[in-house]
Amino acid sequence: MRIEIWADVVCGWAYIGKRRLERALAGLGTEASVVWRPFRIDPTAPARAIPLEEALRDPLMDEALRACAPGLTPAENRVRMSEVAAAEGLGPRWGAAWRADSHDAHRLIALAQEHGGPVLQDAVVERIMRAFFIEERDISDRAVLGELASAAGFPAGAALLDGDAGEALVRELLLEGRARRVRTSPTIVVGGRALAGAQSPESIGDFLRTGERERPAPAEVERLRRAESLMDQRDPLGALTLLRPLQDAFGDDRGVRTLAARAYFASAQLNRARSALEPLVSETPDDAYLRLLLGRTLERQGLGEEARPHLRLAAASSPG
Repeated sequence: MRIEIWADVVCGWAYIGKRRLERALAGLGTEASVVWRPFRIDPTAPARAIPLEEALRDPLMDEALRACAPGLTPAENRVRMSEVAAAEGLGPRWGAAWRADSHDAHRLIALAQEHGGPVLQDAVVERIMRAFFIEERDISDRAVLGELASAAGFPAGAALLDGDAGEALVRELLLEGRARRVRTSPTIVVGGRALAGAQSPESIGDFLRTGERERPAPAEVERLRRAESLMDQRDPLGALTLLRPLQDAFGDDRGVRTLAARAYFASAQLNRARSALEPLVSETPDDAYLRLLLGRTLERQGLGEEARPHLRLAAASSPG
């Protein structure tokens, strides 16, 4: 069984959820491949970490913490999390000391998966979370991350972080999580099913027993669906990022071309939209939607005379 955990390493519920998943898997006796995926509860965290007590005076920080524990106020979340962490054996002391940017930590985690698979990745995740929540260390510091990587058996991690390794991968994975509508840290995903929050080991076990009910679609189909999801969420630039490999590999596919044209239009890349739409309209002149999109593109370019025939044909082809 393949299990994905979408989580932010600065979310205490993610660490608690890790322990609970481990207990659930031990109870089931099920072999599983657990892969960690990035989620950001605080994407506006400063590049240089600041003491958490100072950060908590910022109302924006409270808003960020709500993504870690929907339904609880940040103050309630901190108290509840401390109690649960103690019950899960996380300690002896518990609690972050820093408001830290987790981007480089996510890079290191993604690179560990690429270089050593789930076992190495899990060891890196464990070191990072322990450092942050129990040892009060600043995990936005690359020197700290390099030390943790070496301790986890990934000595190459420090040098990789000094370059741009993992940057594109993490940014794409964050888009994928958004496309899959991951809203909570942690969220456990198996196949097409998701379990949000640090549920009890019993609830996690029940979720895992159901297994992977859906056969995964081909990777290119999943990528196209996720790009469409980002368009539905009004993120055309994100959609174009996910579409880029499909454009390279399946540049003649009508679905890929149409979605790219929509994304170009929605992101005001009008020359690209026009270049994509004109051949599509030529190939299928009776497609009212493509006519309408081309007409609006030309209008926005100040080409009203050229836009008018397309808009007229689109209106004539529309029912009602």
